Amino acid sequence: MSSNSNSIVVPDDFPPVFEGSEAHERARALGAVRVHTARGAEDEAELARRIGDAAVAVNIRAYARFTDAVFRACPGLKMISIWGTGTDNVDLAAAARRGITVCSTPGVNAYAVAEHAIALMLALARRIPRIDREMRAGGWPRHLLAQLHGKTLAVFGSGAIGARVAQLARGFGMEVLSWSARNDTAAAKDDCLRRADFVTLHLRLVPETRGFIGSREFALMKPGAFLVNTGRGPLVDRDALLEALAGGRIAGAGLDVFHDEPLKPGDPLLGLENTVLSPHNAGQTPEVRRDGLLAAIENVERFLSGSPINVVRA
Repeated sequence: MSSNSNSIVVPDDFPPVFEGSEAHERARALGAVRVHTARGAEDEAELARRIGDAAVAVNIRAYARFTDAVFRACPGLKMISIWGTGTDNVDLAAAARRGITVCSTPGVNAYAVAEHAIALMLALARRIPRIDREMRAGGWPRHLLAQLHGKTLAVFGSGAIGARVAQLARGFGMEVLSWSARNDTAAAKDDCLRRADFVTLHLRLVPETRGFIGSREFALMKPGAFLVNTGRGPLVDRDALLEALAGGRIAGAGLDVFHDEPLKPGDPLLGLENTVLSPHNAGQTPEVRRDGLLAAIENVERFLSGSPINVVRA
Protein backbone atom coordinates (compact mmCIF):
# COMPACT_ATOMS: atom_id res chain seq x y z
CA MET A 1 0.00 0.00 0.00
CA SER A 2 0.91 3.65 -0.42
CA SER A 3 1.66 6.15 2.31
CA ASN A 4 -2.11 6.56 2.64
CA SER A 5 -2.58 2.91 3.61
CA ASN A 6 -3.79 3.85 7.09
CA SER A 7 -5.70 7.03 6.19
CA ILE A 8 -9.32 7.04 7.39
CA VAL A 9 -12.24 9.17 6.26
CA VAL A 10 -15.70 9.56 7.74
CA PRO A 11 -17.55 11.09 4.77
CA ASP A 12 -21.08 11.23 6.20
CA ASP A 13 -21.10 12.28 9.87
CA PHE A 14 -24.31 14.30 9.52
CA PRO A 15 -25.99 14.77 11.90
CA PRO A 16 -22.68 14.49 13.77
CA VAL A 17 -22.17 11.56 16.14
CA PHE A 18 -18.59 10.50 15.41
CA GLU A 19 -16.61 13.72 15.69
CA GLY A 20 -15.17 14.16 19.17
CA SER A 21 -16.32 10.72 20.31
CA GLU A 22 -14.25 8.03 22.01
CA ALA A 23 -14.23 6.19 18.68
CA HIS A 24 -12.81 9.28 16.97
CA GLU A 25 -9.93 9.41 19.43
CA ARG A 26 -9.29 5.69 18.98
CA ALA A 27 -9.26 6.10 15.19
CA ARG A 28 -6.59 8.81 15.43
CA ALA A 29 -4.21 6.24 16.87
CA LEU A 30 -4.43 4.33 13.58
CA GLY A 31 -3.54 7.12 11.14
CA ALA A 32 -4.73 10.39 9.66
CA VAL A 33 -8.50 10.87 10.09
CA ARG A 34 -10.79 13.23 8.14
CA VAL A 35 -14.37 13.73 9.32
CA HIS A 36 -17.03 15.47 7.21
CA THR A 37 -19.92 16.81 9.28
CA ALA A 38 -21.77 18.76 6.59
CA ARG A 39 -24.62 17.33 4.54
CA GLY A 40 -23.80 16.29 0.98
CA ALA A 41 -22.57 12.68 1.06
CA GLU A 42 -25.86 11.56 -0.49
CA ASP A 43 -24.46 12.91 -3.78
CA GLU A 44 -22.34 10.27 -5.48
CA ALA A 45 -19.71 12.66 -6.83
CA GLU A 46 -19.43 14.47 -3.50
CA LEU A 47 -19.07 11.17 -1.63
CA ALA A 48 -16.22 10.18 -3.96
CA ARG A 49 -14.58 13.59 -3.48
CA ARG A 50 -14.74 13.25 0.29
CA ILE A 51 -13.25 9.74 0.24
CA GLY A 52 -10.47 10.86 -2.09
CA ASP A 53 -7.34 8.76 -1.64
CA ALA A 54 -8.29 7.36 1.78
CA ALA A 55 -7.76 3.66 2.34
CA VAL A 56 -10.61 3.26 4.83
CA ALA A 57 -14.10 4.78 4.92
CA VAL A 58 -16.17 4.63 8.09
CA ASN A 59 -19.80 4.75 6.97
CA ILE A 60 -22.13 6.42 9.48
CA ARG A 61 -25.30 7.13 7.48
CA ALA A 62 -27.26 4.90 5.09
CA TYR A 63 -27.91 7.84 2.74
CA ALA A 64 -24.27 7.61 1.57
CA ARG A 65 -24.42 5.20 -1.38
CA PHE A 66 -21.18 3.33 -2.05
CA THR A 67 -21.62 2.47 -5.72
CA ASP A 68 -19.26 1.05 -8.31
CA ALA A 69 -18.84 4.58 -9.68
CA VAL A 70 -17.66 5.74 -6.26
CA PHE A 71 -15.22 2.82 -6.06
CA ARG A 72 -13.92 3.59 -9.55
CA ALA A 73 -13.24 7.19 -8.52
CA CYS A 74 -11.45 6.09 -5.32
CA PRO A 75 -8.92 3.42 -6.33
CA GLY A 76 -7.10 3.70 -3.01
CA LEU A 77 -10.15 2.56 -1.02
CA LYS A 78 -9.49 -0.83 0.59
CA MET A 79 -12.07 -1.09 3.36
CA ILE A 80 -15.51 0.21 4.40
CA SER A 81 -16.54 -0.12 8.04
CA ILE A 82 -20.28 0.37 8.51
CA TRP A 83 -21.79 1.65 11.75
CA GLY A 84 -24.83 -0.60 11.87
CA THR A 85 -26.13 -3.82 10.41
CA GLY A 86 -27.74 -2.76 7.12
CA THR A 87 -25.57 -2.95 4.01
CA ASP A 88 -28.09 -2.05 1.31
CA ASN A 89 -26.30 1.27 0.69
CA VAL A 90 -23.16 -0.58 -0.45
CA ASP A 91 -22.81 -2.39 -3.77
CA LEU A 92 -21.31 -5.50 -2.21
CA ALA A 93 -20.72 -7.26 -5.52
CA ALA A 94 -18.80 -4.27 -6.89
CA ALA A 95 -16.79 -4.03 -3.67
CA ALA A 96 -15.86 -7.70 -3.95
CA ARG A 97 -14.78 -7.28 -7.58
CA ARG A 98 -12.53 -4.39 -6.63
CA GLY A 99 -11.05 -6.12 -3.58
CA ILE A 100 -12.70 -3.80 -1.05
CA THR A 101 -13.46 -5.38 2.32
CA VAL A 102 -16.82 -4.40 3.83
CA CYS A 103 -17.48 -4.88 7.56
CA SER A 104 -20.50 -4.10 9.72
CA THR A 105 -21.33 -4.09 13.43
CA PRO A 106 -23.97 -6.82 13.83
CA GLY A 107 -25.84 -7.16 17.08
CA VAL A 108 -24.73 -3.88 18.65
CA ASN A 109 -28.16 -2.30 18.32
CA ALA A 110 -30.19 -5.48 18.84
CA TYR A 111 -31.57 -4.67 22.29
CA ALA A 112 -32.47 -1.07 21.42
CA VAL A 113 -34.16 -1.89 18.11
CA ALA A 114 -36.01 -4.86 19.61
CA GLU A 115 -37.35 -2.66 22.41
CA HIS A 116 -38.47 -0.10 19.84
CA ALA A 117 -40.29 -2.77 17.84
CA ILE A 118 -42.14 -3.85 20.99
CA ALA A 119 -42.87 -0.18 21.80
CA LEU A 120 -44.45 0.28 18.36
CA MET A 121 -46.54 -2.84 18.93
CA LEU A 122 -47.76 -1.49 22.26
CA ALA A 123 -48.41 1.98 20.86
CA LEU A 124 -50.56 0.46 18.12
CA ALA A 125 -52.38 -2.01 20.35
CA ARG A 126 -53.10 0.54 23.10
CA ARG A 127 -53.68 3.45 20.67
CA ILE A 128 -51.35 5.57 22.78
CA PRO A 129 -50.57 8.39 20.30
CA ARG A 130 -54.25 8.87 19.41
CA ILE A 131 -55.46 8.78 23.03
CA ASP A 132 -52.76 11.23 24.11
CA ARG A 133 -53.71 13.59 21.29
CA GLU A 134 -57.42 13.41 22.09
CA MET A 135 -56.85 13.99 25.80
CA ARG A 136 -54.73 17.08 25.11
CA ALA A 137 -57.63 18.36 23.02
CA GLY A 138 -59.92 18.07 26.03
CA GLY A 139 -61.38 14.64 25.43
CA TRP A 140 -61.70 11.60 27.64
CA PRO A 141 -61.51 8.82 25.01
CA ARG A 142 -62.79 5.34 25.83
CA HIS A 143 -61.47 3.33 22.88
CA LEU A 144 -61.47 -0.45 23.02
CA LEU A 145 -57.83 -1.50 23.17
CA ALA A 146 -55.86 -4.64 22.31
CA GLN A 147 -53.45 -6.62 24.51
CA LEU A 148 -50.35 -8.54 23.55
CA HIS A 149 -50.92 -11.44 25.92
CA GLY A 150 -52.45 -14.38 24.07
CA LYS A 151 -51.72 -12.92 20.62
CA THR A 152 -49.54 -14.42 17.89
CA LEU A 153 -46.44 -12.61 16.65
CA ALA A 154 -44.69 -13.48 13.38
CA VAL A 155 -41.02 -12.45 13.44
CA PHE A 156 -39.46 -12.29 9.98
CA GLY A 157 -35.68 -12.39 10.35
CA SER A 158 -33.80 -14.60 12.79
CA GLY A 159 -30.74 -12.46 13.49
CA ALA A 160 -29.86 -10.78 16.77
CA ILE A 161 -32.72 -8.25 16.60
CA GLY A 162 -35.38 -10.76 15.59
CA ALA A 163 -34.26 -13.18 18.28
CA ARG A 164 -34.46 -10.47 20.94
CA VAL A 165 -37.93 -9.39 19.78
CA ALA A 166 -39.06 -13.01 20.07
CA GLN A 167 -37.66 -13.24 23.59
CA LEU A 168 -39.39 -10.05 24.72
CA ALA A 169 -42.68 -11.04 23.09
CA ARG A 170 -42.73 -14.35 24.93
CA GLY A 171 -42.37 -12.35 28.14
CA PHE A 172 -45.71 -10.71 27.28
CA GLY A 173 -47.30 -14.12 26.86
CA MET A 174 -47.35 -14.07 23.05
CA GLU A 175 -47.06 -17.09 20.79
CA VAL A 176 -44.06 -16.46 18.54
CA LEU A 177 -43.63 -17.70 14.98
CA SER A 178 -40.16 -17.17 13.49
CA TRP A 179 -39.23 -17.16 9.81
CA SER A 180 -35.74 -17.09 8.32
CA ALA A 181 -34.96 -16.20 4.70
CA ARG A 182 -32.13 -18.71 4.77
CA ASN A 183 -33.93 -21.71 6.23
CA ASP A 184 -37.70 -21.39 5.69
CA THR A 185 -40.00 -21.81 2.71
CA ALA A 186 -42.49 -19.53 0.97
CA ALA A 187 -45.28 -21.76 2.26
CA ALA A 188 -44.04 -21.21 5.83
CA LYS A 189 -44.04 -17.45 5.22
CA ASP A 190 -47.67 -17.60 4.12
CA ASP A 191 -48.63 -19.65 7.16
CA CYS A 192 -47.02 -17.11 9.49
CA LEU A 193 -48.86 -14.24 7.82
CA ARG A 194 -52.23 -16.00 8.06
CA ARG A 195 -51.83 -16.81 11.76
CA ALA A 196 -50.25 -13.60 13.05
CA ASP A 197 -51.92 -10.81 14.98
CA PHE A 198 -48.67 -8.84 14.75
CA VAL A 199 -46.01 -9.04 12.01
CA THR A 200 -42.56 -7.56 12.58
CA LEU A 201 -39.78 -7.28 9.98
CA HIS A 202 -36.07 -7.71 10.74
CA LEU A 203 -34.70 -8.88 7.39
CA ARG A 204 -31.72 -7.60 5.46
CA LEU A 205 -32.71 -5.58 2.41
CA VAL A 206 -31.37 -7.53 -0.56
CA PRO A 207 -32.93 -7.99 -4.02
CA GLU A 208 -34.75 -11.11 -2.78
CA THR A 209 -36.42 -9.28 0.14
CA ARG A 210 -37.33 -6.03 -1.62
CA GLY A 211 -41.14 -5.87 -1.56
CA PHE A 212 -41.20 -8.83 0.84
CA ILE A 213 -44.63 -7.66 1.99
CA GLY A 214 -46.90 -6.63 -0.89
CA SER A 215 -50.54 -6.85 -1.94
CA ARG A 216 -50.47 -10.63 -1.93
CA GLU A 217 -49.09 -10.77 1.60
CA PHE A 218 -51.51 -8.15 2.94
CA ALA A 219 -54.36 -10.22 1.52
CA LEU A 220 -53.20 -13.17 3.63
CA MET A 221 -53.09 -11.20 6.89
CA LYS A 222 -55.95 -10.91 9.34
CA PRO A 223 -57.99 -7.68 9.05
CA GLY A 224 -57.12 -6.98 12.69
CA ALA A 225 -53.39 -7.56 12.27
CA PHE A 226 -50.68 -4.95 12.81
CA LEU A 227 -47.44 -4.58 10.83
CA VAL A 228 -44.22 -3.29 12.44
CA ASN A 229 -41.15 -2.44 10.35
CA THR A 230 -37.84 -1.42 11.93
CA GLY A 231 -35.77 -3.04 9.16
CA ARG A 232 -35.80 -1.09 5.89
CA GLY A 233 -38.64 0.74 4.19
CA PRO A 234 -38.45 -1.11 0.85
CA LEU A 235 -39.07 -4.45 2.57
CA VAL A 236 -42.71 -3.40 2.14
CA ASP A 237 -44.28 -2.36 -1.15
CA ARG A 238 -45.25 1.27 -0.55
CA ASP A 239 -48.39 1.37 -2.69
CA ALA A 240 -49.63 -1.90 -1.22
CA LEU A 241 -49.01 -0.59 2.29
CA LEU A 242 -50.94 2.61 1.70
CA GLU A 243 -53.82 0.67 0.16
CA ALA A 244 -53.90 -1.84 3.03
CA LEU A 245 -53.91 0.92 5.67
CA ALA A 246 -56.36 3.28 3.98
CA GLY A 247 -58.72 0.46 3.06
CA GLY A 248 -58.70 -1.25 6.44
CA ARG A 249 -57.12 -4.41 5.04
CA ILE A 250 -54.96 -4.43 8.19
CA ALA A 251 -55.55 -2.65 11.50
CA GLY A 252 -52.43 -0.50 11.45
CA ALA A 253 -48.68 -0.18 11.07
CA GLY A 254 -45.79 0.96 13.26
CA LEU A 255 -42.98 2.24 11.06
CA ASP A 256 -39.46 3.38 11.89
CA VAL A 257 -38.19 3.11 8.29
CA PHE A 258 -39.49 4.48 5.01
CA HIS A 259 -38.91 4.49 1.26
CA ASP A 260 -38.04 8.20 1.43
CA GLU A 261 -36.14 9.46 4.47
CA PRO A 262 -36.90 11.94 5.81
CA LEU A 263 -40.60 11.80 4.94
CA LYS A 264 -41.68 14.65 2.71
CA PRO A 265 -44.45 17.06 3.81
CA GLY A 266 -47.80 15.76 2.65
CA ASP A 267 -46.71 12.12 2.53
CA PRO A 268 -49.92 10.01 2.71
CA LEU A 269 -48.58 8.09 5.72
CA LEU A 270 -48.70 11.28 7.78
CA GLY A 271 -52.45 11.57 7.34
CA LEU A 272 -53.40 8.05 8.37
CA GLU A 273 -54.84 7.56 11.88
CA ASN A 274 -53.81 3.89 12.03
CA THR A 275 -50.05 4.48 11.84
CA VAL A 276 -47.43 5.14 14.51
CA LEU A 277 -44.31 6.69 12.99
CA SER A 278 -40.76 7.28 14.24
CA PRO A 279 -37.84 8.82 12.29
CA HIS A 280 -35.53 5.80 11.82
CA ASN A 281 -34.25 6.20 15.37
CA ALA A 282 -34.94 2.77 16.89
CA GLY A 283 -31.25 2.30 17.62
CA GLN A 284 -30.53 5.84 18.81
CA THR A 285 -29.48 5.33 22.41
CA PRO A 286 -26.25 6.48 24.07
CA GLU A 287 -25.21 2.85 24.57
CA VAL A 288 -25.75 1.91 20.93
CA ARG A 289 -23.99 5.02 19.69
CA ARG A 290 -20.95 4.46 21.91
CA ASP A 291 -20.66 0.71 21.39
CA GLY A 292 -21.49 0.80 17.68
CA LEU A 293 -18.94 3.47 16.80
CA LEU A 294 -16.26 1.69 18.82
CA ALA A 295 -17.11 -1.58 17.09
CA ALA A 296 -16.78 0.13 13.71
CA ILE A 297 -13.29 1.32 14.65
CA GLU A 298 -12.39 -2.11 16.02
CA ASN A 299 -13.26 -3.45 12.57
CA VAL A 300 -10.76 -0.98 11.11
CA GLU A 301 -8.10 -1.97 13.66
CA ARG A 302 -8.53 -5.63 12.86
CA PHE A 303 -8.46 -5.02 9.11
CA LEU A 304 -5.27 -2.98 9.30
CA SER A 305 -3.66 -5.69 11.43
CA GLY A 306 -4.51 -8.29 8.80
CA SER A 307 -7.25 -10.15 10.67
CA PRO A 308 -10.59 -8.61 9.62
CA ILE A 309 -13.79 -9.45 11.48
CA ASN A 310 -17.51 -8.96 10.77
CA VAL A 311 -16.89 -9.16 7.03
CA VAL A 312 -20.05 -8.86 4.92
CA ARG A 313 -20.31 -11.11 1.88
CA ALA A 314 -22.06 -10.16 -1.35
